[in-house]
Amino acid sequence: MPEVSLKDTIITSLNAQEPWPENVKLFQPYEVEQILLPDNASCLAVQAFLKMCNLPFEVEMRWNAEFMSPSGRVPFIKCGAFVVSELEPIVQFAANKNVSLCARLSTEERAEMRAYMSLITNVLVNAELYISWVDQDTFNAVTRVRNSSVYPWPLGWLQTRSKRASVIKRLKALHWHDKTLDQVLADVEQCCNSLSQRLGDRDYFFGTPTELDALVFGHVFTIITTRLPCRKLADTVRRHDTLVALAKRIDEQYFKRP
Repeated sequence: MPEVSLKDTIITSLNAQEPWPENVKLFQPYEVEQILLPDNASCLAVQAFLKMCNLPFEVEMRWNAEFMSPSGRVPFIKCGAFVVSELEPIVQFAANKNVSLCARLSTEERAEMRAYMSLITNVLVNAELYISWVDQDTFNAVTRVRNSSVYPWPLGWLQTRSKRASVIKRLKALHWHDKTLDQVLADVEQCCNSLSQRLGDRDYFFGTPTELDALVFGHVFTIITTRLPCRKLADTVRRHDTLVALAKRIDEQYFKRP
């Protein structure tokens, strides 16, 4: 790997602090035929964050978006010479351009916000991966079909097999693969309870929109609007009225869907 000089570091820092350009592109898989539950949630969360910041961007759908991404995960943005993937790095990238939703929060509130975002990653993301790749009915009826839809046979079969093995390896490392569906749903219930209690009767977790609201929106909205053979995950989330109301509020305010 080539060494990065101090000069290169300074130039990169200066470029990152330039104003947000008008031609930013957000890359993600095809929505109608390809994207899966976890990726859709992540893409919606990033879109919501950018909209909350009033940062212009254009969605570019590519069948190979995850392979184009520097982290191997979607979505990612191309902003000038920079390519940045996933919500938290994109939030930091925007902050480097003096665009932040949490500037007014105290140090304690920011730490609390990060803790809740970590909770979502550790529970809701893993639950979405479990339902998509481990639950056999969902895998056979949805995941296998959608994941292989953009590849010719037998490449689609091989890629899906490889992807499933990768996801299962991750879930095993996190001690999620051997959970029963009931145990997964119990974890989701506890996570939603914690989020609901923190939200309370407020419109947003900290009074005004932050990246935590964007992240919750991405996952809650995707879970309750995605039709899957296993409906228990959506049913579990729907029981939390305040989270569902938050998701609908953000959808109506920032996405203005017809």
